[in-house]
Amino acid sequence: MKTIKWLCGIFTLFLIASIILLLSGCSTPAYVDKDDSFSRSSYRTYAWVDTRASSNDESKRASAFADLSIHNAVKAELNKWGWVEVTDNPDVLISYDVFVERNVETRNEPVYTQPMTRYYYNAYRRQWIPIYYPSQFVGYQEYDAPVKEGTIMISMFDARSDKKVWQGWTTETLNSSGINDLDVRKSVKSIFREA
Repeated sequence: MKTIKWLCGIFTLFLIASIILLLSGCSTPAYVDKDDSFSRSSYRTYAWVDTRASSNDESKRASAFADLSIHNAVKAELNKWGWVEVTDNPDVLISYDVFVERNVETRNEPVYTQPMTRYYYNAYRRQWIPIYYPSQFVGYQEYDAPVKEGTIMISMFDARSDKKVWQGWTTETLNSSGINDLDVRKSVKSIFREA
């Protein structure tokens, strides 16, 4: 009885580990580039920087719809670091960029034959006998499909020296409706996971 319980426990641990490994492999790859002197513990406060072409530029940015989603997602991740958002005298200045590009992706689809039924006449029994032929795998068909790819890039600058100390980015294939809140949260999480 103890052996069965032990085997069930091992099987459960193996199943949980497999699920975690499978889910971690589904995330998009993220990249982080940081200064050698960068240490999360040496900074405590941050503020957002609005990037515009000039100080007189009053035009709407193309990524203005993503402002709130990105701010909330980054704030949640920086709170885990113990950082606090302030308006005066921050340690770090943070900015972000969103790029949406049209691209072409090569895809492969499996190709199968059509299933069919053929009838043969059995002269001995004097009747028609159906023989079913199931579909069979023939190979792959390769084709190009247009896709949209969204890249989110987050940059951190030391407020005293105005030097870039940290930058993270990830690119994700978007669905037809464009960037949504779930895509932003997932991308920001994968960026900060690499930090």
